[in-house]
Amino acid sequence: MPPPVRRIAIDRDPRVVEPATTPNGAPPAQRAIGTRQRLSRPPAVAARERMRIESVWLAYGENWVVREVTLPVRQGEVLALIGASGSGKTTLLRSLNRLTEVTAGAARAGHITLDGQEIHELEVNDLRRRVSMVFQQPNPFPMSIYDNVAYALAEQRPPRGRRRSRSPELERAAADALRRAGLYDEVQGDLERSALKLSGGQQQRLCIARALAADPEVLLLDEPCSALDPISTATIEELIVGLRDSVAIVIVTHNLQQAFRVADHVAFMHLGELVEYGSSEQVFDRPAQPRTRDYISGAFG
Repeated sequence: MPPPVRRIAIDRDPRVVEPATTPNGAPPAQRAIGTRQRLSRPPAVAARERMRIESVWLAYGENWVVREVTLPVRQGEVLALIGASGSGKTTLLRSLNRLTEVTAGAARAGHITLDGQEIHELEVNDLRRRVSMVFQQPNPFPMSIYDNVAYALAEQRPPRGRRRSRSPELERAAADALRRAGLYDEVQGDLERSALKLSGGQQQRLCIARALAADPEVLLLDEPCSALDPISTATIEELIVGLRDSVAIVIVTHNLQQAFRVADHVAFMHLGELVEYGSSEQVFDRPAQPRTRDYISGAFG
């Protein structure tokens, strides 16, 4: 027997709601990716350009994977790189502190500057201190929470086999980095615990603290939340927004909702090309390029 049919009587005709439109009358491109809300944030201080990517081409062997990209990287803003897999986002991100060079056959044309100086004129370890990276998978060192952060402070490196110094100055610096990463209150009573015993979200914040301990000018984040649960993701997103006044941040993410929540500016890349760059609201609500509109709406990617 089929289930009984339940009928609901109404005393008026149903009201048809028109779809939302943007100011130019077109349906909003972001509708397909669901309801989104930007994270609350204090007004940013005046943005200051820390890095500039100028007409950059990047290749592995004879395959050019990034083509003619020009972008500013500013302190006071979060820049999100979005695009489908294989669009060149991570290659571009890794070029900012010359990590692409560890791959055989890598080549670059164009200019990348840090505070006006070409990055290839900088000693590579100094560059990577000033332009720090946090990777997709948390990668704490197999040592204590404290030693993970203190490791980044080069002047405190002891000879091999000795425990790291616990000078008051170093302890203050480590605690400050843990506070900036939003982790200190959770671990302050047990800094000698192995970092490998922290949760995944805590491990990623520890990696951020380790990067911040070197007091970088630029922080690079390569899909930092892709391996984390929603609660840990929300914590790190709040952290990213809170850090933007003290360090320039570039984040690669496949999560369009995340890009909208945290980014001040968005760069959409496709097949190695920079298709569109603009404010988060402009790129998501009023994309100028058809390819951007198609990607945001889920037509591909």
